[in-house]
Amino acid sequence: MEYIPILVLIFSFIVLISISVPVAWSISISSLLTILVSIPLLSSFTTVSQRMATGLDSFALLAVPLFILSGQIMNSGGIAGRLIQFAKTLVGFLPGGLALINIISAMLMGSISGSAMASASAMGSVLGPEMEKEGYSKDFGVAVNITSATTGLIIPPSNVLIVYSLASGGVSVGALFLAGYIPGILTGLLLMLVALFWSKKNKYKVGNRSTLKEIMASFFYAIPSLFLLIIIIGGIISGIFTATEASAIAVLYSIILGFIYKELSIKKLPKIFLKSVETTAIVMLLISASMCMSWVLSFENIPQEISSFLLGFSDNKMIILLIINLILLIVGIFMDITPAVLIFTPIFLPVVTTLGIDPVHFGIILVLNLCIGLCTPPVGSILFVGVGVAKTSIVNVIKPLIPFFIVMIISLFLTTYIPSITLFLPNLFDY
Repeated sequence: MEYIPILVLIFSFIVLISISVPVAWSISISSLLTILVSIPLLSSFTTVSQRMATGLDSFALLAVPLFILSGQIMNSGGIAGRLIQFAKTLVGFLPGGLALINIISAMLMGSISGSAMASASAMGSVLGPEMEKEGYSKDFGVAVNITSATTGLIIPPSNVLIVYSLASGGVSVGALFLAGYIPGILTGLLLMLVALFWSKKNKYKVGNRSTLKEIMASFFYAIPSLFLLIIIIGGIISGIFTATEASAIAVLYSIILGFIYKELSIKKLPKIFLKSVETTAIVMLLISASMCMSWVLSFENIPQEISSFLLGFSDNKMIILLIINLILLIVGIFMDITPAVLIFTPIFLPVVTTLGIDPVHFGIILVLNLCIGLCTPPVGSILFVGVGVAKTSIVNVIKPLIPFFIVMIISLFLTTYIPSITLFLPNLFDY
């Protein structure tokens, strides 16, 4: 094995991250330093810049900014409030009712917008103050919000699953979307169990049971928002349109719905577009840098070397999956989910496919694993959003986060070692 390129890559990336160089620049610079081992200076600069540009030349990637835009519109267009009201009638009477409402609302919001950021921001700003008024600990509320927001990256539509499809060389987006439902719902249910137990232990206030009439009224009120999910997923699965076309439909539908609800106006749109552009710019820079690093890894044969090493270490499927999961859990602490998916998919996908593991199954394992990293310092983007919205500190949130982390890891290992959890729906629909 040629150690110099991989040592240069790892050492330079760790040094750059440790001195607070932004992640996208750290990835780009470490890629450049690695390629310098093999080719001349001028050619290295030209190759890195070309690979960063061509990395974004993909029709599938157009879905990412459009889903980001639809998430921002939903956040401002009254959709979140209607989903929260529907969830409240379902579980508001149980111990920790508001915490359970937060989790269910985040799952619904995530499944419609495809954005964990939008979910964490909406649920934190709307439900956070309500939970405090009812006597809930602020830090417990933040822990519930940030962990439940990650379910939106598993339950489709999901920008990260689209990125995985690109990084894997064309795994079906429809199959990935179908595969995400059961693991995402399983994670949500496990989070609800923790919230229920914690709330009962701390004797948080219990709400009133809703009547059947109230449940049906709130459901009817939320139907237009929920119908977007049917349009997007139904259209992709039936082959009426692609994921990219679905994202454009999501934007149009969200705008129309926002105006119908009278919570969206022409004056609000420029601010929404600007915020979407800012988020898209950050995401796209990360994607372009990560695609460049993926090419460098391939050029230096690093994935093949790592694959040979892991398969030489053991040919036991369960052990290899355990090792990969442990590596990804560590990676998730230090790297955001989009670059991690783009960089580590070409490294680990050849290993798992050699062992006979379905690429769709591995995609869900990968994303579910890295979702845990979104809730952990020092890079956890959802953690910072949740803490920022609630105006508290990361240190205060760590203790209530621990039981939620544990059940997320349990969900990860159940999904890893019981393939039918992931593959049941894709097989059912012949994907």
